[in-house]
Amino acid sequence: MSTVDRFSRLAALKPARTVVPLAEPSNEPMQGDEVARLLGALCQKTKFGQHLTIRNWYSTPEFSEPSAITLDLLTRGKDESLSKKTRSALENPEKWLFLDTETTGLAGGTGTYAFLTGIAWWDAGGLQVEQFFMRDFADEHSVLCELAERLSERPVLVTFNGKTFDWPLLESRFTMTRRIPAPKLAAHLDLLHPARALWKIRLGSVRLIELERDVLDAARLGWCRRNDVSSTMIPQFYFDYLRGGSATPLAGVVRHNQMDLRGLAALFGKINSMIAEEEPGETDGLDLFGLSRFLQRRGETPRAAKMCSKAIEAGLPLGHKRQASRDLALMAKRRGDHHAAAKIWESLLNAGQVGIEACEQLAIHYERRERNLQCATEYTRLGLNKLHSGETRLNDPHAEARIIRQERTFLKRLERLEKRMVKERPQTSLHLSAAAAG
Repeated sequence: MSTVDRFSRLAALKPARTVVPLAEPSNEPMQGDEVARLLGALCQKTKFGQHLTIRNWYSTPEFSEPSAITLDLLTRGKDESLSKKTRSALENPEKWLFLDTETTGLAGGTGTYAFLTGIAWWDAGGLQVEQFFMRDFADEHSVLCELAERLSERPVLVTFNGKTFDWPLLESRFTMTRRIPAPKLAAHLDLLHPARALWKIRLGSVRLIELERDVLDAARLGWCRRNDVSSTMIPQFYFDYLRGGSATPLAGVVRHNQMDLRGLAALFGKINSMIAEEEPGETDGLDLFGLSRFLQRRGETPRAAKMCSKAIEAGLPLGHKRQASRDLALMAKRRGDHHAAAKIWESLLNAGQVGIEACEQLAIHYERRERNLQCATEYTRLGLNKLHSGETRLNDPHAEARIIRQERTFLKRLERLEKRMVKERPQTSLHLSAAAAG
């Protein structure tokens, strides 16, 4: 995209500043007024009642232009034939809405409410955050009415585990109202799955708070979760408030939700840059390995092989280096470069379980490609010896069934190879005798 086009897009995302003004707080009970002041909220009126709304604008994270490559890979495999309307909405960040909810429980179901619904969208190069708070369950219709209006304007939903939890929960709440239809989404990007593919290898946990700290560099962005509330305590804080307890902890819940929304937007920017760049800058080897596997699953084999090689060059722990080399060998085999694949498999012969697979692959290569039955037999026997050594059982005590299956495969191949060698040996002797007589 040219500089002119980029600035045009930024101008298009500049807010019109014609948002509907919030109504003044009505004569609510004292507790309701106290909560509004505590949260910095105003009372929003809709045709279904009232709720509290909190609005804030943040300069970070900055707007991230969605790359066509990123959008293609994030949606590939689940819906290969995106409609023209869906693709148009995806490619227009004006149609995007980030969403995160705080609920009365994590089990879902009809008894779970989203008492705080946070949404955000790109606004003047930064992020506009809007949160709808239910002072009690009677405010739910008003919150859902407001959310439906926002989604009619921005029907591309971006969430973190929202396909599994947040959106199904909200859909059920819309259904329960029997008066407010659930909005139809143009598209739904759930960033949990690409985040897990890219960073789980290095981090183990891909909770948003870990991603902020170890991937997004929250400290550089000026974000701080030092006094953040625990997610497990959030439902209890709300129930305590409903029973007449202090509303003070709810201010922390609102800040927690704001940080989740900002983290979600920043996470998209990181995923966008990592996937879209042909040559990622200084990136951890494990992250490059994660990127390689992400690309493999989406059919981008040439680039996946390139990232896998870069991951090995950047440095990987021994176990992951073996797995990365195995991936390179399999990708070389798929593209028809059997000699390159064989060379990599030979380097993995002493790599534990991967070494057993290397024996099998080399036996296949020498039998089918090289027509060298003697080498194929030797690698088959080597694989059997590795299985019988007990090393695999020691390192992987729960893999007995797999080991038995591999043993049967090796024995079957060995039997076939030996029969072929016996069958072809007389013909070879006959040719040698004829040559000597000549």
